[in-house]
Amino acid sequence: MTSSRWHAHGNVYLVVEEDDYTIDPDLDGAVHVLEVDGDDVHIEIVNPDGSLAEMSGNGTRIAAAWLIARTGSTVAHVHVGPRLVEVHRVASTLYESDLGEVEVGPKEVVAGHELTPVSVGNPHAVLVGDPADLPELGPLLETHPRFPNRTNVQIARVDGPGEVTARVWERGVGETTASGSSAVAVAAATHGEGDVLVHFPGGDLRVRLREGRATLTGPAEPIQEGAAPRGR
Repeated sequence: MTSSRWHAHGNVYLVVEEDDYTIDPDLDGAVHVLEVDGDDVHIEIVNPDGSLAEMSGNGTRIAAAWLIARTGSTVAHVHVGPRLVEVHRVASTLYESDLGEVEVGPKEVVAGHELTPVSVGNPHAVLVGDPADLPELGPLLETHPRFPNRTNVQIARVDGPGEVTARVWERGVGETTASGSSAVAVAAATHGEGDVLVHFPGGDLRVRLREGRATLTGPAEPIQEGAAPRGR
């Protein structure tokens, strides 16, 4: 099987080209490569439980890094579902992704907790509070009837203008060290516009929000055999 392991701040994905594959339980998911055409790659994001994710900031960045390593280019166009994510390599392992439109809904109270629903092509529920509460609230809200297709959950603490600390409970995965689309959701829910630095346990991601669109900057790199990625 043609496959390799990549990570983004400890968020580990198997990049695989064949249709017949399994996802090890220690992974955060798989980037299934469906088609490659020059600088374009069509993928699907598969969670460890076998469900498909409509979108993944880290997964699309990893797909772009994988393709750029093959082509030697500095840009990749990642197609996932109806979305096209343009990714530019800006340093050796650093990539900037145009993730497209972000939709922020009005605040709601779900299961007694105030949250902001956000769509980055996939669903998010952002709470402002103590990130240490994530192990309790993450699974509660992920499967709440308010979200019939389940949701990603983030608890964020605003540290100041343009800076947030958060933890994320990823739908179909559980808690993960970092998440690209979650970084965008947290930034949009807490700041709305501007540049936001989001601190995750695995590392920092930078979000730029302009007129309802998001750009995400963060790392992606292959995992050498026998090596453990940072953050796991």
